Amino acid sequence: MHPDDLPDGLVVADAAGRVVCFNSAAARITGRPAAEALGRSVEQVLPLEDLRGRRWWRVTDPYGGLAIRTGQPERNLLLPGGREVLVSARYVRPHRTGPVDRLVITLRGTEARRRSERSNAELIATVAHELRSPLTSVKGFTATLLAKWERFTDDQKRLMLETVDADADRVARLITELLDISRIDSGRLEIRRQPVDLPAAVDRHLRAYVAAGQDPARFVRRTGRPLPALWADPDKIDQVLGNLLENAVRHGSGTITIEVAPARTKSGDEGTAVTVGDEGPGIPEESMSRVFTRFWRGSKRGGTGLGLYIVKGIVEAHGGTITVGRSAAGGAEFRFTLPVGAPAFLA
Repeated sequence: MHPDDLPDGLVVADAAGRVVCFNSAAARITGRPAAEALGRSVEQVLPLEDLRGRRWWRVTDPYGGLAIRTGQPERNLLLPGGREVLVSARYVRPHRTGPVDRLVITLRGTEARRRSERSNAELIATVAHELRSPLTSVKGFTATLLAKWERFTDDQKRLMLETVDADADRVARLITELLDISRIDSGRLEIRRQPVDLPAAVDRHLRAYVAAGQDPARFVRRTGRPLPALWADPDKIDQVLGNLLENAVRHGSGTITIEVAPARTKSGDEGTAVTVGDEGPGIPEESMSRVFTRFWRGSKRGGTGLGLYIVKGIVEAHGGTITVGRSAAGGAEFRFTLPVGAPAFLA
């Protein structure tokens, strides 16, 4: 591979500290042409300072420092003009404690880190905004009841307490979403595999919707047989089903069809697929690629826009895949496929 093919900046200096390699990414990041850098002292080509204003080369002293050092971990440094860059270095020695034969430096722009920081800031702002409304309601009703308990009838008290209960559930749900995202982003989402009966899990959700007033005729559940035995985390699969069905009920229209059927995973292994489709307006073609990203909302009708991001994280943590498309009726159709899996003690 040619150094210019690398996505990160690469600078190599020889035993005398002269630059012998300066790839195109390094030129882009530093704003210095390669022809101007080659043959010059690495300290002149990269006049780096740390965030306290100290010259990085004087602090690290790669050629004259301890002979047991192998390099410098990545850190945020400044180029002239205050441009931030992520820098790491490796000291190449002909033998373990010999003099530095080559100094290999990698440079990366801070754009990706800044995007991540902006995304995290946006997440905090979104969750804080969503928490404010139910907490204001909870505080208002409890303060009113405490101050004027005797003035209200039993029916009025019950209505206020039911509102407080519903808002407390909403707060708990938001905190759960926040914790799920944290675990997904850090790769720490734990999956506790147990036998899962997917058709029964779907039926539980449908019964809850009917009990809440939805027309039973609106839901059609189909099951393909024979279904393989599925080992998955039942609570997290319930979360996936609940989110997909809630999206179909809230944003779709007409009949909602749920199909559970045997399927093959991407790797060709045995698995189970669940398809949830509706007869609503569907998702615009240009939005398909953003459906599973943070803060995507299919409409302006409430929600944090985090549900489908979490759904994708849960499905992928199980080793499965999830896709979105159009149903036969023209509405939105979500399909996730889970491998058969194994018990937690065998996984």
